[in-house]
Amino acid sequence: MHRVADLLRGELSSIIQHEMRDPRVKLATVSGVTVSRDLSHAEVRISVLGEDEKRQDCLRALERAQGYIRTLLAQRVRLRAVPEMVFKLDRGAEHSLRISEILEGIDVDAEGT
Repeated sequence: MHRVADLLRGELSSIIQHEMRDPRVKLATVSGVTVSRDLSHAEVRISVLGEDEKRQDCLRALERAQGYIRTLLAQRVRLRAVPEMVFKLDRGAEHSLRISEILEGIDVDAEGT
């Protein structure tokens, strides 16, 4: 399952960056893929730069293009069946950035006292 998830992550990243022409998905990065035990479903975590509205637009664009994405995946990977995909927003990078900003603020406060 882990090997299939890594394979799908790499191929999905390539498809989103190089094959899709929709400008809403250009700032998207595939941060991870989790595949079900029977390989019939995959949760694809997407990290998107920008404000919340742009993130939601990106997810909608990926959902609408799922058929196209699955067709390209079927051509590139050797699996009995390409899993159904659910795209979810990964807010890990956003949280890391916020924590860094908070820590920088603490350092500035500590130096001032």
